Amino acid sequence: MILSPRGLRDATSNALRLAVSGRVADLRPMPAEAVGDGPGRAVSRYRPPEGVVPAGPPVLLVPPPAAPARCLDLRRGCSLAEHVVRAGRLSYLLDPAAARLDGSDLGVRGWVRDVLPGAVRAVSRDAGGQPVQIVGWCLGGVLALLAAADDPALPIASVAAVAAPVDAGAARLPERFAEECAAAPGGGGPRAAGLDHYMLRQISVLTHLDNADFLAQIEAMDHFRHLMIAHPGDAARRIYRSLLGDGALLRGGAVIGGRKVELDRVGVPVLAIAGRGDHAAPVQGVRYLAGLLSGAPQVRVEVAPGGHLGVLTGRAARTTTWRHLDRWLDEGIVRHGIRAPRAARTALTV
Repeated sequence: MILSPRGLRDATSNALRLAVSGRVADLRPMPAEAVGDGPGRAVSRYRPPEGVVPAGPPVLLVPPPAAPARCLDLRRGCSLAEHVVRAGRLSYLLDPAAARLDGSDLGVRGWVRDVLPGAVRAVSRDAGGQPVQIVGWCLGGVLALLAAADDPALPIASVAAVAAPVDAGAARLPERFAEECAAAPGGGGPRAAGLDHYMLRQISVLTHLDNADFLAQIEAMDHFRHLMIAHPGDAARRIYRSLLGDGALLRGGAVIGGRKVELDRVGVPVLAIAGRGDHAAPVQGVRYLAGLLSGAPQVRVEVAPGGHLGVLTGRAARTTTWRHLDRWLDEGIVRHGIRAPRAARTALTV
């Protein structure tokens, strides 16, 4: 690899940063404060940057049961949470892991009838009674749709489901996450798998030493894998299998607590975003999901580059998936007749 003078300068700078601090990525989570909790959940409001006054309908970020909530706040510069907050939106996070110390081990019924409704109501109260715009990744998006179908009275303004799986092939997602983490360095997996991952990582670092953004993404993904290793998975596996294992969603809904919840009862606008390289929630499956939402006043399907996690928070997501979300959330402001936040994003100084 032959570097230009600028590339050589960048590579030298990145190498020095790695030698001194051991990292290039800024892995600090976005600052937030608790606004509500309950069995199996904690809800936090993100703090806006200085000089930014958030406005518009609140946005609630929802992770899936199988992954840490850091999937939505991967690293500074490539964090969906950071992007939403800096856009001047009133932003919240549902973090089920943050409340697991109370011993909660909730299944599908708990998520659809307690965790999500409780989080939505807490956000709406904190935002002065406004309806909530949900953005859910993976099964977080599916569970949000089921909650909206189960209780149409919930103060939900819209649902954006990113990489939402619907077929039986995605039922093993928690195991796939675990297998990927086991192959990571220090993950306790097979030595050969760990060695292969380690060697590929080092080669990638060396061949992209002049690209700080690329190096930061590798570090952030390694950090996320290590979080996944400690993430409890038994309850998540049961949720995935009960929802996806028998193809119930493909038939239009799921039996929850002895009652059938039909997706055609979703009565709010829905955005579905599929990853072009996503094998867990392939494009055709996401399109099929959209076809089941016959009761929604609006359903939009967008396709963006990336795999299952990459479509949410890969480097390309910043100019593809996030732009789809921005447009969708801005349209939500118009739908509810609320003044667009851009007019009030910067605080007046005197």
